[in-house]
Amino acid sequence: MEEWEALREGIFALRTRRFGSVAEILIKLLHNFDWGNDLAHDLTNNSKKERIEVKFSTAQKKSKTKITEETILRGILEASDEQRMFKSSAWKNNPFDCNIQQVKPKHFDILYYGVFFSDKVVIFKIIPSQLNKAINYSKKQHRGNKGEGQFHLNNDTYQYHLNNFKERELTYKEILNILNRTNTLEKVDKKLFSLFSALVLL
Repeated sequence: MEEWEALREGIFALRTRRFGSVAEILIKLLHNFDWGNDLAHDLTNNSKKERIEVKFSTAQKKSKTKITEETILRGILEASDEQRMFKSSAWKNNPFDCNIQQVKPKHFDILYYGVFFSDKVVIFKIIPSQLNKAINYSKKQHRGNKGEGQFHLNNDTYQYHLNNFKERELTYKEILNILNRTNTLEKVDKKLFSLFSALVLL
């Protein structure tokens, strides 16, 4: 397995907070941002006094098999990340739904969001005033959570985001180079990459 493939497998294996940390660090390194001044936002562009929020997701095919007593083994096998991931160029042919959630527009000036595909990550950039009906933004997420909303990147909405908010794309080789160049992280040992595809997170 190539190093970039192991990196990809590791990213797809990460869940929730640890996955979010990868996206935050990537955006921080790309733009030379600083960490947020408080817990309300992830990063800060101190030169422009901008608060930065980061929200990413992985694009995966929707499972074809409903889990029942008769289909449980097939459903589990089909659920692997490797089976469900697909290339960025194939988004029209694979039903997917990435939920960009817990969005709090009052707490940031710029939102970087994006999707990890099997071949690259696509990065978007949006400001609070653009979180509207055009992207099917919903101001409601959880009952009682005021000021918190969400929107979806899926087969119906993805083209609009590509046309209007796309900032850049990065292959996994490029991501690997960024991580290896930085002085704030240890250069990752090749042996560690061989373990990424076997990550089991608690």
